[in-house]
Amino acid sequence: MLATTWVLALAACAKRHAAHIPATPAPSSAPLSPPRSGETGLASWYGHPYHGRPAADGEIYDMETMVAAHRTLPFGTRVRVVDLDNGKTVDVRIIDRGPFVAGRIVDLSHAAAEAIDMVGPGLARVRLDILSAPPAALSTPATYAVQVGAFADRSRAEQMRSAMERRYGTARLVTRSGTPTLWRVLVGHEPTEVAAMQLQQQLGGDVDHCFVVRIDDAGERASR
Repeated sequence: MLATTWVLALAACAKRHAAHIPATPAPSSAPLSPPRSGETGLASWYGHPYHGRPAADGEIYDMETMVAAHRTLPFGTRVRVVDLDNGKTVDVRIIDRGPFVAGRIVDLSHAAAEAIDMVGPGLARVRLDILSAPPAALSTPATYAVQVGAFADRSRAEQMRSAMERRYGTARLVTRSGTPTLWRVLVGHEPTEVAAMQLQQQLGGDVDHCFVVRIDDAGERASR
């Protein structure tokens, strides 16, 4: 993801008072389904300053390998990225979370972006086709939340977390290691992506931008 994306502090001014939504634990019997294929949208790419730093799955991000970031696909999912304008394709492995910009669906490594000639333009219209998913993705229920902000300043992140918890019943901070450390504010604990998307629609009245994300443990640490 682009450096400016990660350090963006999203406004938390309420436009209207939303109904209290209790936390929803993810039941062990939640229905499982394979990751969806055919998602379309914009691809971007990221390199420095994230090169050499831990990705969200805990491994070190190498921008010259065929890897990528996606907001909800399980880590280890292999994806074919098809450029809808020039027809070029590249296969990548999901190791990171992002991009957190409206309309964008995947952040490619520099090497992957180079393979489909999008380094110069910076963006490309793409389709994502799932090639394979790790076994855990089909055997372990996932949980989802809505990310409403990412801050380098923990005090600002805590202010938003507190405000979201008062309105929606559950919110937490998740740290992303790096320089600087980022504090992500996640609202909700939903058993399906569809439920998280419904929460996202309600949150849209309170924040300018928010994104459904998969809740991960590797490479991240929850606070509260």
